[in-house]
Amino acid sequence: MYTFVDRHIGPNSVDVQAMLTAIGYSSIDEMINAATPASIRLLNNLQLPAAVSEVEVLAELRALASKNSAMTNFIGQGYYGTHVPAVIQRNIIENPAWYTAYTPYQPEISQGRLEALLNFQTLICDLTGLDVAGASLLDEPTAVAEAMTLMLRQHKGDQQTLLVDRDTHPQTLAVLYTRATPLNIEIELVDVESDIDFASAFGLVLSYPGTSGAIKSLESV
Repeated sequence: MYTFVDRHIGPNSVDVQAMLTAIGYSSIDEMINAATPASIRLLNNLQLPAAVSEVEVLAELRALASKNSAMTNFIGQGYYGTHVPAVIQRNIIENPAWYTAYTPYQPEISQGRLEALLNFQTLICDLTGLDVAGASLLDEPTAVAEAMTLMLRQHKGDQQTLLVDRDTHPQTLAVLYTRATPLNIEIELVDVESDIDFASAFGLVLSYPGTSGAIKSLESV
């Protein structure tokens, strides 16, 4: 009869020996030696310094961090320095009601995270006047690739071409091409300020602003 502790702290010595016997080893060390190439093993003991207190560790980390130089970032391509207002940071990002357990059997932040995403989506709908908005924890390229497959599944025709704004971030284009290849999707780059032929496409990806930083008029799209 296993107790709660037995079920949650891992196998005991009897369980370990039974598993080792099943795979043909007499000890964990023997199994590790068989599985780990000798060329990557460290045979000497680690030369670790003596243990220190939390206060001393924090002081050393601050000393190391003080050697960093804060430089202005000009990388562009969707990476922008942002300012988070204190009211947003404290009441949303650092709000403990959103990342603590809601129930004894669900000790994670998933429900609070979903609530945050729902609030964000609702805000975007209010600001843009859209009927629906999506939000997720995906990075932008992956989110765009997911949107591409969603458009393809929802499209009623047999078109296999996705129109993509030519001014889209290169990292987003790279993920799109990778995801499109096995699905036989053709990526066609277009200029959103010129005439676009939608007849041969199942969807359109717009970048606003584009990777160049340009904010183009989308009224004619």
